[in-house]
Amino acid sequence: MDLPGMLGAGVFGMGVEMNATCRTLGVIPARGGSKGIPGKNIRLLAGKPLIAYTIEAARESQLLTRFVVSTDDKEIAAVAKAWGAPVLMRPSELAADDTPMAPVVQHVLSTLRSTEGDYDYIVLLQPTAPLRTGNDIDGALSLLQASSADSVISLYQVEQGHPYYMYTVENDQPKPLMIVPPGVTRRQQFPAIYVRNGAIYAVKRDILLEQHSFFGARTQAYIMPFLRSINIDTETDLLFAEFLLTRIAAPQGS
Repeated sequence: MDLPGMLGAGVFGMGVEMNATCRTLGVIPARGGSKGIPGKNIRLLAGKPLIAYTIEAARESQLLTRFVVSTDDKEIAAVAKAWGAPVLMRPSELAADDTPMAPVVQHVLSTLRSTEGDYDYIVLLQPTAPLRTGNDIDGALSLLQASSADSVISLYQVEQGHPYYMYTVENDQPKPLMIVPPGVTRRQQFPAIYVRNGAIYAVKRDILLEQHSFFGARTQAYIMPFLRSINIDTETDLLFAEFLLTRIAAPQGS
């Protein structure tokens, strides 16, 4: 079985198609200068640069009209091109630690507009989510159109670490973050809680340009399984992702 099958399906598969006239642009942001993990975007993960997984997912998508890597770093650009991605260099002022993502994507749109025209939908695909698949991208895009939403974000359901288990500490004493309602005694009774996993932000172009945000007034949730929701922020995240890619997805008997 392949990796998506091993790690579970999202809420949408490939069964829903977008209107053929819709133009969709995937943007993979990959600046240099990562502080938490130096060289993170091109750090090797199971033998491939981290960014390669997102490039492959974008290439596998059936609903992206086009995708591009936005970077300020020549080494990242070279690696991205080697893995088959078009690259757009961004100015250094859009590559600072505190640069919001909206102006980065708006720079891509304004640069491409003169030669390619406008796109209807934009999908932000961060390289830090290497287990996101082409099917996930298409599921989110299908949901964006089919639901009449103006944006879609990817989430996963919390299984461990539910807020009912969480505490603050005041004067060395634990204080419940949330009060468990009377009669709720088992985990199975807890309300479903979801966490944004950073894998997919799909939005209508006008929302991004006018509101400078990937969240519209009508945002829909695209639910992904936890094991495809790993977001690479630490060395531990890299180790876990490597385990998933090399052990769980390995052919039986290998």
